[in-house]
Amino acid sequence: MATPYELYYWPNIPGRGEFVRLVLEEAAAPYRDVGRLPAEEGGGTPAVAKYWAAQAEGHPVFAPPVLKHDALVLSQTAAICHFLGCRHDLAPRDAAGQALTLALQLTIADLVVEAHDTHHPISAWLYYEDQQDEARRRAPHFVTERIPRFLQYFERVLTHHGGDFLVAEGLSHADLGLFQALEGLDHAFPRSFAKASRATPRVVALRERVRERPRIAAYLASERRVPFNQEGIFRRYPELDAD
Repeated sequence: MATPYELYYWPNIPGRGEFVRLVLEEAAAPYRDVGRLPAEEGGGTPAVAKYWAAQAEGHPVFAPPVLKHDALVLSQTAAICHFLGCRHDLAPRDAAGQALTLALQLTIADLVVEAHDTHHPISAWLYYEDQQDEARRRAPHFVTERIPRFLQYFERVLTHHGGDFLVAEGLSHADLGLFQALEGLDHAFPRSFAKASRATPRVVALRERVRERPRIAAYLASERRVPFNQEGIFRRYPELDAD
């Protein structure tokens, strides 16, 4: 029996860990979501915090999410998704195709950072209320310029090869990452997202195509899927959305 993967991420938020979970779920790969396990099973926030505090064994990491598999200890969301995608037929087989898919995943990571920084433009350690004025200055640029630019980029990628997914070979970890990012944008900035997505029908169709995949649909309907909330990356502050 294959050794299950171990995912270490904060238990109460989807955050960056959700990008990894979607790949694991689509791959039907056995894994333990350690942060959500009881403390008596070695889980919970303390188990995740060891990686944050540089107290865990193995290769040093900067922050969760962390994927552990046998002797491997790997961090960075895009790197984890790339590793899993290459192992579980969610990436092209050739090196060039794998590199292009990773580039797409890294672009999604850029989008995630920008979305987070709309409500925390100064510091992640400050409360939103401590930087609300700055957030109100930053958010309009993100919702009117950056969301359309990101969506239009992925629309061009889909148009480039005329396929149903971001890479010509079929579903990849990048499609799963884009799905999660689109879900987050729709939750946090519904008015801006609705406006920008009118010009990107291929992106909209990809989102629904991923949602309808049997394993993804089952996961989304399960208790394993943590809903977006005000502690994660994609937070709903109506005052930061477009009028």
